[in-house]
Parts: sequence; structure tokens; C-alpha cells
Amino acid sequence: MSAVNATSEQLDDILSGPDIVQVPSAAPRRRTPYFETASGKRLIEGAASLVKNAIPPLLGMLLFVALWALVANSGKSIPGPAETWDAAVALFSDPFYDNGPNDQGIGWNILNSLYRVGIGFGLAAAVGIPLGFMIGRFDFLNRMLSPIISILRPVSPLAWLPIGLLVLQKAEPASIWVIFISSIWPMVLNTAAGVQRIPQDYLNVARVLNLSEFKVFTKILFPAVLPYVLTGVRLAIGVAWLVIVAAEMLTGGVGIGFWVWDEWNNLNVAHIIIAIFVVGIVGLLLEQALMLIAKRFSYD
Repeated sequence: MSAVNATSEQLDDILSGPDIVQVPSAAPRRRTPYFETASGKRLIEGAASLVKNAIPPLLGMLLFVALWALVANSGKSIPGPAETWDAAVALFSDPFYDNGPNDQGIGWNILNSLYRVGIGFGLAAAVGIPLGFMIGRFDFLNRMLSPIISILRPVSPLAWLPIGLLVLQKAEPASIWVIFISSIWPMVLNTAAGVQRIPQDYLNVARVLNLSEFKVFTKILFPAVLPYVLTGVRLAIGVAWLVIVAAEMLTGGVGIGFWVWDEWNNLNVAHIIIAIFVVGIVGLLLEQALMLIAKRFSYD
């Protein structure tokens, strides 16, 4: 009986024992800051890379502007950066005014120069690229034309201008002729070099398969040579844009080269400096556009 009572007492102790211990609730979850997430880290890395790549060009431009201002303040009659900027703002506020053949806005002059470059460059590409393929493909033609190209290629572009004026009798086609003859050589030489670097095994396979010359061109030559062609095109457009300024200075008419010469006659040095920047920026844009096209085809 005592054992039963002891058991009952133990059961009462258990039932009437201390309160049940409450387990504390879990601590609130810490929210991860955005810059510690993967996307935040990528954003930081991208911003750091942008700053790293932007600082050197910015420093270079600041140094250039500082040297320009220093030269302008030394009494050399050269407009400073601030004066040139004010002239540029006034100039580009109405770039397409038209007060007659010899007084047009800078926008018309740029467009006319680009038109001449487009015509001359297009003709050079239409002739130079196929000629480069033939020179690279046929050794006899290469040996036949090599001396002629070696003699004519180093000739200054402006040396061709009198020939163009004599034959064509007009300034406009003479300028296009100068662009054509000066921009054709990079395309001819680069295309021919690309064809000559094609492995002979490719051509041997084409010969074994008895492929026609058209299929050899479309299936073997053109895909392999395309990077060389685009390099020649990129070099040629730079040459064409350089030449047009000098050609228009001599032939007159509406164009960025003539505009520079006209501003020199008016002793407007600020506009000449603006024209230098315009020529450089347009040339850079043309080259970058062709580089993007080259990358597009190269990655394919």
C-alpha cells in the first residue's frame, strides 16, 4: 500500500511540478543588404570597371584642354576652350541654314562631304575587293599587277587631283576620283593577302571535288577572307575621310574641307578648330561602325 502511495505521490509531483519551459522563438532573420547579393556585387564590379576604364581618357582630355588653354593664354592668337565652345554652340544651333552656295550651315557641309566619300568609297570597294580576290587567286595576275600597284600606291592622293580635273572637267567628280584612287589600295592588298593565306589543303579538296570557281569563291574563299576584307574596308574609309578634306580645299563647293578654307579666309580660327574636332569625330564614328560590323561577322 505504501508503494502505491509513493507512486501516487510521485505522479502528483510530476503533474504539479514546475511550469513547462517555453522554448524561445527563433530570432528574426537578418535581411541581406542588396550590395551583398550576387546582383549587387555584379553592379559594384561593373561600376568599378567603368570608373577604371573612364579615368584614363578623362585625364587625357583634361590634360589636352589644360595645354590648349595654356597655349591660348600665351598670346598665340588661338581661341581658348571656352571661346571655342561658345562658337560651337552658336554654330550648331542652326547647322542647316542655307544662304546660297557659298554660305551654308556646317550640317550641309558635313553631309556633302559624306556623300562624296560614300560615292568614291563605294566605287573603290566595287572594284578593289573583286580585284583583290583575283590577284590573290591567280598567281600570274598577281605578278603582272604587282609592279603597277607598287608604283601607284605610294603616290600622294592630291597628286591625282589634276588628272581628275583634266579628264572629268568638274570639281565634284574630280574629288570623287581622288577618294576612289586613294581608298582602293587597302582593300586590294588586304583582300589579296587574305586569299593567299588560305591553306592550300582547302583548295586541293575543292579540286578533288571538282567544284566550280563560283562554289570555290562562295564556299571557301569568301568566308575565309571576310575578316581581311573588313580590315581593308576599315582602313580605306579612314583614308577616304582624310583625303576629302584636302580635296575640297582645292576644288571648292559645299563640303567640310571648303568650309575650313572659307573660315580661314574669314580669319575665323574658332570655326577652324571646331571643324578639326568635327572631322575627327566623324572619322572616329565611321571607323567604329565598321569595327562593329567586323566583330559581328568575326563572331559568327
